[in-house]
Amino acid sequence: MITYIALLHSIVLGGGKRVVMADLRAMAEDLGYRNCRTLVSTGNLVFETGRSSIGDIEQRLETAFKRRFGKHVDIIARTGAGWLKLAVGNPFPSREGSEVGVRVMRHPLDESVLNLLERHRGEEKISIVDGNLWVDFGGKASETRLLSAMTTRKLGIGTIRNANTVAGIAEMIG
Repeated sequence: MITYIALLHSIVLGGGKRVVMADLRAMAEDLGYRNCRTLVSTGNLVFETGRSSIGDIEQRLETAFKRRFGKHVDIIARTGAGWLKLAVGNPFPSREGSEVGVRVMRHPLDESVLNLLERHRGEEKISIVDGNLWVDFGGKASETRLLSAMTTRKLGIGTIRNANTVAGIAEMIG
C-alpha cells in the first residue's frame, strides 16, 4: 500500500453548505481507499491504496466528489513521499507557519510565473520549489494583493495550504 494525499480546492458546496470531513472520508472508502483520514476541516485527505498514477487518483476522486456532492471540485494529489519532499522544501522555514503558504499545483509552474506575480507583490517573498509556489506573506495572507494573482485562471489548477497544514499532513504520514 502507498500513502497518498488529496487536497480539495474548495469544500464549499454553495448555499452555506460545506463538505463534512466524515463524508469525504466515506467517499474515499467507497472508492476502496484504506486508512482514510483528514486534517482540519479544509479538505485534506490522507489514504492508502495500491500504486496508481496521480492523474488517475485525481480523476477518480473528482468524479466521485461530483457524483456524491453534486459539484465539481479540483482535487490535487501527491504521494506520501512527494508530500514529504514538498514539506522539507519550504524556502521560508523560520517564518510563522500561518504566514507562509504554498500553492500546490497540478502541473508544475515555470519560473517565468514569478514575473507575472511581481507586479502584485508588496512585501511578500515568493519562490517556486519543484513547480509549487511558496509565499511568505509577512502577515495575514488574507490581507495581500498577491492572492488576486494566484488564481486558477492565471496560474492553473492548484490549491493553497499554509505551512502549518503542510507540516501537519507530513506528521500524519510520518
